[in-house]
Amino acid sequence: MEETYLLNYPGVRKKILAGGSGPLPHFPPGTKLVFHFQTLLDNFERTVIDDSRLAGRPAEIFVGKMFKMEVWETLLTSMRVGEVAEFWCDAIHTGLYPIVSKGMRLIAQGKDPLEGQRHMCGMGNLFHYHSTGFPELDELMRTPQPLIFIMELLQVGDPMSYHRESWMMEKDEKLQTVPVLHMQGNALVKQKKYRDAASKYKEAVLLLKTVQSREMPGDIDYINLGRMIVPLELNYCQCMLELEEYYEVIEHMDELLQKHKDCVKGYYKRAKAHAAVWNEKEARRDFNMVAQLDITLASLIHRELKALSERMKEKYWEEKEQYWNKLEKNENTNEVGEADRDDDEEKQRGETEEGKQEHPESVTTAANDKVGDDSEEAPPKYAEVHEENLGENKVALTEGTVIKEEASSSAVNLNTCNKTEGKDWQQMLRLVMLLQNEGNFLIKDSQFQEASGKFKEAIEYVDCLQNKVSNW
Repeated sequence: MEETYLLNYPGVRKKILAGGSGPLPHFPPGTKLVFHFQTLLDNFERTVIDDSRLAGRPAEIFVGKMFKMEVWETLLTSMRVGEVAEFWCDAIHTGLYPIVSKGMRLIAQGKDPLEGQRHMCGMGNLFHYHSTGFPELDELMRTPQPLIFIMELLQVGDPMSYHRESWMMEKDEKLQTVPVLHMQGNALVKQKKYRDAASKYKEAVLLLKTVQSREMPGDIDYINLGRMIVPLELNYCQCMLELEEYYEVIEHMDELLQKHKDCVKGYYKRAKAHAAVWNEKEARRDFNMVAQLDITLASLIHRELKALSERMKEKYWEEKEQYWNKLEKNENTNEVGEADRDDDEEKQRGETEEGKQEHPESVTTAANDKVGDDSEEAPPKYAEVHEENLGENKVALTEGTVIKEEASSSAVNLNTCNKTEGKDWQQMLRLVMLLQNEGNFLIKDSQFQEASGKFKEAIEYVDCLQNKVSNW
């Protein structure tokens, strides 16, 4: 077909390869365009740079949303659905194509398309980074040149026919969507669908923060938007409390209370989260802050503090019981180990005596052989002397065996001491008793969290002692 220049758009030539169906669609702002494309170099071989069909998924852009390759919006809005066309674009329109191509390739690989980019315009990123990680794209960055795009328009979506992301909405549209999301979240809370409700509240917060980011800090609009965020954040954290995501609540309330230091509900929810994860000191601090900010809640805070003390006592007794159980188990293991060692020693002594009884003549025979061949029977005195020497040798042999066993045992103990930073079992046992006394003293002062730490450390030493017994 005949090549034609696109009207009022210099540097672009279009050639229709396959006609589409129906009239030319209407493309209002926000219209989603789904298409396949192929990018070729303008050389004799028409080298293919990119092909969306090889990636396994078509590309998408939204009309009027400042896509980096602005020329693509012009090309696609000149096509009918199902049309296939070839476009030649001058280098003035293709300078940012390496950045666009890199992003699409990363998406096809399941990676973040903004990986490694700084917050600046596309041209800024183009010059800030010397390599895209793809040699053919680096060549296009060094020498901008005309490119050929073969495109097939697959689908034209109605702006209201799909869920619109926040970046696609205008300011007024975002502000209108926030109360809708708020009501949807409240309805889900009544149905006890806390996870779904939290996602609605979070989406509303993100919309407001996006609008707020375009306002001047300190302006009345900026302040009002911040106040609109507070109830949504509180509702989100309430859902997280119901879902037992306590650290998520603490993180969000920390950020909120930095900006709104008089938010009573914020302190209360953070106190509940700290109490749930045994942060007694932080929970008491936040509960007391609630009572200071709102005196009418004093009775509620009194009940909460009383309940917190009870929970910390229960935790203390649970850990103490666990500590004593482990200590008792360790003592039983020691008794069993000592009994086994006594049985082994008695068994060895019995075997030795039995051996002596079974071979009473072996000692005399050995002595006679060593005296000489001159006499057939050695004098009694020689036999007695030799038996005495042999007895001494046996004693020495037995002592040597004991010494070797003690040395081996010392080596085992040395390895264990290295693992416990140079402490032997007596030192660790004394530390266990000392830590127990310190924990009991802290309990008397109602310092349950510190007492729990002491008992926990004592349990660790008990475990080390138990490992030593097992090695014995």
